[in-house]
Amino acid sequence: MADSSSIGLTDLFSPYKMGKFNLSHRVVLAPLTRCRALNGVPQPALVEYYSQRSTPGGFLITEGTSPSDTSAGYAHVPGIYTDEQVEEWKKVVDAVHAKGAIIFCQLWHVGRASHGVFQPGGGSPISSTNKPISERWKVVLPDGSHHTYPQPRGLETHEIPQIVEQYRRAALNAIRAGFDGIEIHAAHGYLIDQFLKDGINDRTDEYGGSLENRCKFLIQVVQAVVEAIGTERVAIRISPAIDFQDAADSDPIGLGLAVIERLNKLQHNVGSKLAYLHVTQPRFVLQGPVEFDQDEARFMRTLRNAYEGTFMASGGFTRELGMEALGSGDVDLVSYGRSFISNPDLVLRFKLNAPLNKYIRETFYTHDPVVGYTDYPFLNEQSM
Repeated sequence: MADSSSIGLTDLFSPYKMGKFNLSHRVVLAPLTRCRALNGVPQPALVEYYSQRSTPGGFLITEGTSPSDTSAGYAHVPGIYTDEQVEEWKKVVDAVHAKGAIIFCQLWHVGRASHGVFQPGGGSPISSTNKPISERWKVVLPDGSHHTYPQPRGLETHEIPQIVEQYRRAALNAIRAGFDGIEIHAAHGYLIDQFLKDGINDRTDEYGGSLENRCKFLIQVVQAVVEAIGTERVAIRISPAIDFQDAADSDPIGLGLAVIERLNKLQHNVGSKLAYLHVTQPRFVLQGPVEFDQDEARFMRTLRNAYEGTFMASGGFTRELGMEALGSGDVDLVSYGRSFISNPDLVLRFKLNAPLNKYIRETFYTHDPVVGYTDYPFLNEQSM
């Protein structure tokens, strides 16, 4: 909980100490899938893209990055499980650090939100369950066509430690690439969320049923990564109230509090804080921000008050909403997605309260290294 004496004094441009990292402002680049890493390898375009969005003391989170060759569900998303990938990520990290910014790598296993075309040998995607994602949602194949999701293969109990090990190795690779830390993607209907949500998880082993069991996989991943690279370099993203890709839960607040209780306990046990907890708030929908009612505000506040550490929120924030959330003490950091895509100098624009470039949704996930990626104008370019 924020110190009451600071309420009303904090805004997007207040400095913040996030564990061992000193941030000069609180505008964070959210993790954003952009599909420009050809064949899973970061390209020079990624160096420019992340460098453009770097500011002295700023904080960036990479796009979801695959910890293994079975974890991708989109074409041309980066990985961090081969030496080549690590070497190319080093160039990105070096460019960000040259601007004085801090960068975490988000580790992202999509689980059942994949397709045989993305799997070694065309195999079935893995999950907590054998149930496929409903036909309401479509998977996008490399040729741009949309298909229903295939039936996944529920992981056997004895296989789960192998997946935990993949996260551990990927975290070590991220540090080897020079990243300041990693964010574990446990949100939005992807693999870890498929274990957390009772609308998906139908297991009858020690990873299914009770909240304790459903949280087990996440906590094992967190513990393994913490032991490998240190608590202050590890963050977690969750979305208890988001039903993207059928990831619904019968008690979102209970699930969120259960995860937080276990993260707090882990922090007590190791004697140091995780870097942050990143929560997607319920206002997030694919079409853009929607009205944020008081029930949703209370939901976020409940999680914020329960978590003993840095609390970051994302999902539909504008400059004004970010200011309000920080001023009221509801968050410590705010991550921005779509507005950061189209405004590489978003921090400056927010500081000046300048107009924003409009984003072009059609180019979010194309593979062009420039168009819709690094060609959005800076404010000084528009005034020339």
